[in-house]
Amino acid sequence: MKIQRIAQVAVLAAAVAAIAPAMAQNIAVVNGKGVPVARFEAMKAQVAKQGQQITPEIEGKIKEQLVKMEIFAQEAERRGVAQSKEYREQMEFVRQNVLIQLMFADFEKKNGASEADAKAEYDKFKAANGESEYRARHILVEKEEEAKALVAQLKAGAKFEDLAKKASKDPGSAENGGDLDWATPGNYVPEFSEAMTKLKKGEFTETPVKSQFGFHIIKLEDMRAAQFPSFDEVKGQLMQRGAQERAAKFRDDLVKNAKTDFKFPGK
Repeated sequence: MKIQRIAQVAVLAAAVAAIAPAMAQNIAVVNGKGVPVARFEAMKAQVAKQGQQITPEIEGKIKEQLVKMEIFAQEAERRGVAQSKEYREQMEFVRQNVLIQLMFADFEKKNGASEADAKAEYDKFKAANGESEYRARHILVEKEEEAKALVAQLKAGAKFEDLAKKASKDPGSAENGGDLDWATPGNYVPEFSEAMTKLKKGEFTETPVKSQFGFHIIKLEDMRAAQFPSFDEVKGQLMQRGAQERAAKFRDDLVKNAKTDFKFPGK
């Protein structure tokens, strides 16, 4: 009996020794098949990318989910689901989606906008918007005759704000007396900007300004040096936008250069 007991202990020890390395590589074993730690780490990384803080509780839930998935997947395999037409069709969609996502992620990683690119875009924006900001009012009407009649009233002493509230067709500024707040010339259509920047403080355009929106009467309230955010404040946004633009061009070029008889809408 003593010899038999020693033999049982030896067999048990050997089994434990064999299982230990496997458990080091798996979070669990389901029906003899391991649920690998690598799968756990991959899912944990995906959860973290979604903004979820990885706490011990979350790790436990991830492990639980992975073990359940393994149980259910094994049963699906046992029932022959993997041989079904529906499975093969859906797996093809999954295969394509994963390939596409990984390809674009790799492209963005290798072709992201640099800080130098962002600085060049920042400088370009500043140059396009000028060194000054303007605070203007305007009255927008549909017909030139209406605009000329309003100019005549202004010359006769009518208040710009009162006429704007009464006659302007611009819903965004009419009730504020035509006030457009502070803005750089680049925020307006060219015709508007050109006329506004020629005015002196307190002056208004005596000749109505025509644009795609109608006829404007513009009054310059004041001007000041342009107030731009510092480069460091917007660097992240500019780099992100640059990366998105490169990825969009990459996608468009792939479609443009593909040999296909399919006619894309608008092409």
